[in-house]
Amino acid sequence: MMSRLVISGLAVVLLGGAAGAAPDFDGLGAQAYSPPKPAPEFTLPDLNGRQHTLATLRGKVVMLYFWATW
Repeated sequence: MMSRLVISGLAVVLLGGAAGAAPDFDGLGAQAYSPPKPAPEFTLPDLNGRQHTLATLRGKVVMLYFWATW
């Protein structure tokens, strides 16, 4: 029941936008964002002590996990 309600509401929103009415972003409180910037260059060691720079990983998917105990 709830999923039908959500789908129906989404359909109304999408069809309302397709009818030519521009969404009221100001009324929704939406703010424009700046495009992402490249990360600054840095070097980190791996578990074997080898140094890796961000530039050598350009074009690859990189996941950084910074863990701390404080």
